[in-house]
Amino acid sequence: LDVCCGPGRHSALLAEKGFKVTGVDFSPEYLREAAARAKKKGVRVKFVKKDARKLRFQAEFGLALNLFTSFGYFKRQEDDRRVLNGVSRALRPGGLFIMDFLNPDFFKKNYRRKNWEELEDGSWLLEETVLAPDGRACLNRWTRVKKGSAEKRTFFLRLYDKKRISAGLKKAGFCGFSFWGGFRGERLSPEKNRLIVMARKKGVKSAEKTSKRK
Repeated sequence: LDVCCGPGRHSALLAEKGFKVTGVDFSPEYLREAAARAKKKGVRVKFVKKDARKLRFQAEFGLALNLFTSFGYFKRQEDDRRVLNGVSRALRPGGLFIMDFLNPDFFKKNYRRKNWEELEDGSWLLEETVLAPDGRACLNRWTRVKKGSAEKRTFFLRLYDKKRISAGLKKAGFCGFSFWGGFRGERLSPEKNRLIVMARKKGVKSAEKTSKRK
């Protein structure tokens, strides 16, 4: 389950590796791009338009992903909890959940108030960032420039450190946390810009006992 799959980069890659993938996102534009990407690569991915706060899957997946800082955009923290609870319900007992987002310790020391970036489609993105006084959230203003036109969006982003995301995941029924500072297994530290966490849904032991009794 690829939660907030966006344009489907990770969904398509996993499908190429042989995984049966369902990608969920609320943006029709992203889902169209994701479907086109999967078709071009010749892989089958099920893409679903769904608000991440309203996931209705029930113990259907062994693995869930939320990658590339796709968590924390709701202004109400309760909505973040709803996302985590929905992912927990979607996983089978013992299923794994991997999240990847900005490392707040690195971000607060290194963020730029203004930054230009060239995107893979040839457009340019201007990102303007305002950090909250308590350092726990930021406001991003994105201006995407392509072929002489400009598209503007504003995003709120809540920043989760190791302690805060652990607490949220525990309340949602996860345990067995592992943390990294990069996808090559780098140790998490203030010098690493990513915070990657892998957690396991509780209940695998009880599920194994039930299976043995049968």
